[in-house]
Amino acid sequence: MARSELAMALLVVVLAAGCCAPAAAVAYLSKLPVTLDVTASPSPGQVLHAGEDVITVTWALNASQPAGKDAEYKNVKVSLCYAPVSQKEREWRKTHDDLKKDKTCQFKVTQQAYPGTGKVEYRVALDIPTATYYVRAYALDASGTQVAYGQTAPASAFNVVSITGVTTSIKVAAGVFSAFSVASLAFFFFIEKRKKNN
Repeated sequence: MARSELAMALLVVVLAAGCCAPAAAVAYLSKLPVTLDVTASPSPGQVLHAGEDVITVTWALNASQPAGKDAEYKNVKVSLCYAPVSQKEREWRKTHDDLKKDKTCQFKVTQQAYPGTGKVEYRVALDIPTATYYVRAYALDASGTQVAYGQTAPASAFNVVSITGVTTSIKVAAGVFSAFSVASLAFFFFIEKRKKNN
């Protein structure tokens, strides 16, 4: 009896704590001000190769913004985002206004303290899928909530070609093992034929 009362009291406390906990701030892309100027080194339509090519990304507070506008910016998060052409018929890449549900910008380039202006060189990661991308930077407040952003225009998007996973060494190994298997088959066929004739 005492155990059930204790369990019930604990359940009530947990439920009350869950109901009274402050809700996490929700950021909507349509409500965020565009205060950051973002540039990326690839030219529109340029083809980059995963694991090989490097993107230089720069960001700064837009010159038209008043001084101190970025006072609440504590961090900046830069991501690669799927361009609209790479989102067609792919629900797992779709843009959503609620940034917690947004699937456009899945690949983090960097997250660092907000220095006002910044620059990063990013080698395209090997796990980046083949698609067309642009770059977006979010300014984050102390709680990690997006409070502003900037991006390269989707019209100036660039292409990334991912690795196929089939390297030259794998092709050579497959050729050697294939030749070995054919040679083994021929050798054992010859041995069996010879035993049969004796």
